[in-house]
Amino acid sequence: MSERLPPFDLSHATPAQRAVLDEILSGPRGNLNGPFLGWIHSPALAQHAQRLGAFCRYQTGLPLRLSELAILVTAARWRAQAEWHIHYPIALEAGVPPALAEALRQGNPPEFDDPDDALIHAFASELYDMKRVSDATYAKAVARFGHEVVINLVGLLGYYALVAMTLNVFEMRAQGQDTLPFEE
Repeated sequence: MSERLPPFDLSHATPAQRAVLDEILSGPRGNLNGPFLGWIHSPALAQHAQRLGAFCRYQTGLPLRLSELAILVTAARWRAQAEWHIHYPIALEAGVPPALAEALRQGNPPEFDDPDDALIHAFASELYDMKRVSDATYAKAVARFGHEVVINLVGLLGYYALVAMTLNVFEMRAQGQDTLPFEE
């Protein structure tokens, strides 16, 4: 999965590593695809990160389509091969338009049919580009989603940036990934 990390051998897993893996596999993900086999070399980080990830993926209060759109924006910004590979089909199934996803992947300005898509994109893009969110975009997000969901959106963007950084630094690929969505 990564030539930068030693291969993980389940038969030599510590009790802490086994506990993390068991929790991931018995949870809503049900698989270890993504950063988990990288993080497992630091089981304490793996445990905290995977729990945060489960919240950010499944409990933000955003509809799945908007969460997955935010993840695709993140994957495209970080050019995270595995993150895009894993989340692209989930995003399409959740209703993200293919043309929107393709524009993100290519780094082109996307066109939006849905104002919520435009708002999520603007929020994430401003945060990644300016390291801040404008008063106007913030006000629109709070008016549309409320403070709690906006806080959760920031958490989702931060978590998936961590995922992207992990995948990129350790040159990790998704299970079964044989093509790359972004040039290296």
